[in-house]
Amino acid sequence: MAKTTRDKLQLGIYKVIDPFVKLLIKIGFTPNTVTLTGFILNIGVAVIFVLGGEEGNRGDLSYVGWACALVLFAGLFDMLDGQVARIGKMSSSFGAMFDSVLDRYSELFMFLGICYYLVAHHYLLSSLFAFIALIGSMMVSYTRARAEGLGIECKGGFMQRPERVVLVGVSGIACGITASIIGGNYKLYIKGIPFHVFETMSIFTIPIAVMAVLTNITAIGRLRDSKKALDMRDKNKMMTPVVVLALVAAFAFAPSHTQATPFHKTKTVFTDPIDTLPVPAGNPLQLFFLQRSPNSNTIVCELNLKDGKFNEDNPVHVFWVRYTEQGQRQELNFIQRTFAYGLKVKKLATEKYEMNFVSYKKYKLYLMRSPDDHQFHVYGYINKKLVILHRMFIRVNGGSFWSPNVEYVDLRGTDPTSNQPAAERIKVAKED
Repeated sequence: MAKTTRDKLQLGIYKVIDPFVKLLIKIGFTPNTVTLTGFILNIGVAVIFVLGGEEGNRGDLSYVGWACALVLFAGLFDMLDGQVARIGKMSSSFGAMFDSVLDRYSELFMFLGICYYLVAHHYLLSSLFAFIALIGSMMVSYTRARAEGLGIECKGGFMQRPERVVLVGVSGIACGITASIIGGNYKLYIKGIPFHVFETMSIFTIPIAVMAVLTNITAIGRLRDSKKALDMRDKNKMMTPVVVLALVAAFAFAPSHTQATPFHKTKTVFTDPIDTLPVPAGNPLQLFFLQRSPNSNTIVCELNLKDGKFNEDNPVHVFWVRYTEQGQRQELNFIQRTFAYGLKVKKLATEKYEMNFVSYKKYKLYLMRSPDDHQFHVYGYINKKLVILHRMFIRVNGGSFWSPNVEYVDLRGTDPTSNQPAAERIKVAKED
């Protein structure tokens, strides 16, 4: 599967920083220490901007350049803490919360410095846009946090934190460098317009105005996406009692010769989270699918055929079905493919492969052609027996992306020898 430009960029960045990450781990840095370092650097950003507002003059934009260079350097630590947690196996729920809280503080201090500088040098309209950008930035983060608190995923939108850090950092550095070449007081006038349409400071303030618009668009977009997901979940919750009541009515008025399953045995089926989720269908290439709480978005693994030809190098294509949105297919992003839902594949023989999810190496899957129907299937062990796997469900209750609190895993398939359903629930022991 072809990588996007953003995926290639992320992969390149990780390759560059991973040796530094390993060095930090070796000398005793923890993820929380890295997070705290980034926060202190962002306080330094605010200090530089405040000094620029107090001691610099309107045409001296060197403070903007140096402050924004520090913004980019501090932003590097936002990437390092997650990598330190992953590579050093030091993930924790509190660490994820600590990182999120200090990220918000870091951004607030950065905007504090920017707004102070702009007001001090009488860039009043630009300072207003900076305040609006601050509001949008906080709401982008808050809508995600609130949605995840309600049990749904909410990560969409363009102007997320990495984009905001890069936009502020690059535009500020460009502003400082340009000022050293053409002067900080350069102004561009157009004949017939009584005021200047551009000045050196615009290199920094125009991107902030763009950020003010895009952050709020992102926040509103996340709110709309959350509404769709929550409405769908509420609808599913309301449907369950209706189905149960219909089942009771069917038992009550069934003819005496009809053999009905007692209600107390069927009730648990409707309260089990796995049975409230949609089942992807209509895909002849589908091998199996994976679902997990807290939402209905589904990972589908299908046979990778192109023009009817089997791809021996990449035999399985993994993608999303985004039921909480429009039910559309969507490719995994770089993080999901590299650390969570991507498959690691090893060829064992002709048309036989061993696979496992990159996030869990212990459970092995096998892609083979069945001797019965001569079709490819994915096999996995259920109750210590190799069966055709159809469905996996992971029950997650809190935790973080790097360290989710997994309660149990449900496996469902078909025994190829008896053609009977096979199921197993594996409870995950919590680490002390």
